[in-house]
Amino acid sequence: MAINIFKKEKEVKAKKETVKKENKETLTTFKSILKSPCITEKAVNMSETGNFYVFHVASDANKVEIKNAIEAKYKVDVIQTRTINIPRKKMVKGRKIGFRNGFKKAIVKIKEGQKIEIVGQ
Repeated sequence: MAINIFKKEKEVKAKKETVKKENKETLTTFKSILKSPCITEKAVNMSETGNFYVFHVASDANKVEIKNAIEAKYKVDVIQTRTINIPRKKMVKGRKIGFRNGFKKAIVKIKEGQKIEIVGQ
């Protein structure tokens, strides 16, 4: 019987370690997914009128990951997530031709009455 008790203690310790790892993973994931808020005239008007907020996100992030990252970081309830892939654009300076980087943008709608403070970031 004593052997079974020790096995249970090991299982409990293993479960606690996995929970700690999951919490650390969620903290690091939203930092890698959300790059920065997009602060343009159109984005500010959207946030004032319809509770829509715009963020630059990692190009490999999906809608569920973006939703979870915003809920974890800002403590709000996300209702809807839309994503847009902005392609790279050709730039010409004199004789040299290059490209401006493309990026992914996410438009997030949050619950009525909740707000995200972006100015201080």
